[in-house]
Amino acid sequence: MSEEYKAVYEGGEGELIEKKSRFIATVIPAESEEEALAFIEAMKKKYWNATHNCSAYVIGEKGQLKRCSDDGEPSGTAGRPMLEVLEGEGIRNVAVVVTRYFGGTLLGTGGLVRAYSASVKAGLASSVIITKIPGVKLKIETDYTGLGKIQYLLGEMGIRTLDSQYTDHVELDVLVPETMLERVKAELVEGTNGQAKLEEGANCWFADVNGEMVIL
Repeated sequence: MSEEYKAVYEGGEGELIEKKSRFIATVIPAESEEEALAFIEAMKKKYWNATHNCSAYVIGEKGQLKRCSDDGEPSGTAGRPMLEVLEGEGIRNVAVVVTRYFGGTLLGTGGLVRAYSASVKAGLASSVIITKIPGVKLKIETDYTGLGKIQYLLGEMGIRTLDSQYTDHVELDVLVPETMLERVKAELVEGTNGQAKLEEGANCWFADVNGEMVIL
């Protein structure tokens, strides 16, 4: 069974000025290392005249692949703090580049760590972060007598209806989190005395995006 995790739905950009140095954090969703590396190269071309383009990314539903780069900054002052922010937020399949334009004043090791960490946080704050939930599509077939009870049970369990068809009987297509599937099926069978027909469909990922359920 898959586990839910946080991911970037829409990337964003954050900016920070620290002792005249300008830090620009660009965040994107990245489903593979190839995608992350292509993004990093694109940022280096876009900000070709920057002092540094430091990067970090976490790839995989369980965050199996993690990489970071200081891009010329003192070792451990940029890439690692950036990666630690991503890990701390629990976000996966994400890549971030923090571009620095040196302002003429050295920040010191601690100052660099704080600046790069704060930049990533600013970039994430301007992004749309979602929780991806593994789900299963479930088709429910019932007569009109059982419809009210089924709608009540679904509402009590927070299960949303994707589609409904009304003919001589009723068919409801709903999306159930994987972790709730057996409970939902048991509740529907018991609540309708076994009259409702249930058919499991495809597995998918979904998320609540600004109050709207989106299948990913």
